[in-house]
Amino acid sequence: MIGRRARRGCARIFVLALAGIVALAVYHGVTWPDVEKLVGSNPRSTAFIERYRDKLRDRGLPDAVDWTWVSYGQISPHLKRAVLVGEDIEFFSHRGFAPNEIRKALADAWERRERPRGASTITQQLAKNLWLSPSMNPLRKLREALLTRQLERHLGKKRILELYLNVAEFGPGVYGAEAAARHYFGKAASQLSPAEAAELAASLPRPSAWHPGSASRAYRRHVRSIQNRMERAEFLWRLI
Repeated sequence: MIGRRARRGCARIFVLALAGIVALAVYHGVTWPDVEKLVGSNPRSTAFIERYRDKLRDRGLPDAVDWTWVSYGQISPHLKRAVLVGEDIEFFSHRGFAPNEIRKALADAWERRERPRGASTITQQLAKNLWLSPSMNPLRKLREALLTRQLERHLGKKRILELYLNVAEFGPGVYGAEAAARHYFGKAASQLSPAEAAELAASLPRPSAWHPGSASRAYRRHVRSIQNRMERAEFLWRLI
């Protein structure tokens, strides 16, 4: 039989654990992002931009980033298509998650005996960029899933894509389609050609190393892959 002292000890542990859960729930409730606000207003910054600025400050450098916001109509349809075929071809048909891509990622990992590659949708990537971190912590992934559901519930697909194209990192300190187009090609995002769009979209998986001008063979292969997929994905023209 469990003694009285042991029972009191277990009760205290239970109360402390419960108090911790309640405190955590209150914290997340107070700090939870106002997703619906994005219907009519643009974010002033993002978690990923602030993370990059923190790194610059830690190194004693100016914390400025290259970032200019533009509307959906000011972004080349070629870039929209390139990003969709490269990152989330099922974007307009899913509700935030792509089960087919997850299954493919798991199958590829099993065949190669490697960790599963990322299979995040554009909506999931937007949630992570705006409010979270690159960590694979299960709690972080749970928050990402909940925020993804909210984004899909409150915002239309084109608004989600507009937000993503404006906050995605296209190279070190270069955020959003407009800044990327001017930084790498000296032109507005609305003027990007199909080839230029493919180069920018190919940078998204590894923006610190993959971007226009990179000598990486893997990056160049990814550019060609996106170009080939763009040619086949004619159906996207009627969606974007």
